[in-house]
Amino acid sequence: MSPAPISFLSGVDPETGVIVEKGHPLEGTSVAGTVLAFPYGKGSTVGSYVLYALARNGHAPVAIVNTEAEPIIATGAIIGNIPMIDRPDIPLNRLRNGTCVAVDGDRGMMKYEGTLQ
Repeated sequence: MSPAPISFLSGVDPETGVIVEKGHPLEGTSVAGTVLAFPYGKGSTVGSYVLYALARNGHAPVAIVNTEAEPIIATGAIIGNIPMIDRPDIPLNRLRNGTCVAVDGDRGMMKYEGTLQ
């Protein structure tokens, strides 16, 4: 879970899936195979294509959870075939890293197991 927004253009390496934005709370962390929870996206519309490239390279998150979906991330999730939800029923800051969650993008639902903060 990131408390900070993510820019996929220049913030995430499309070849590795590692967050490379200097000073970002998840700098050095791979998004590959994760349920990536963050408040919202930021940056250029090219970020949508970075999400698509991550999906094609096998380094995309398995799902995205945003507090507020915005067009850059939503478009990237659609073209990258990445399930996505926004406005989950619990605040993102209550999710601990490593919490097991299941995301149903079709229904806009997230189920979780474990302890919340």
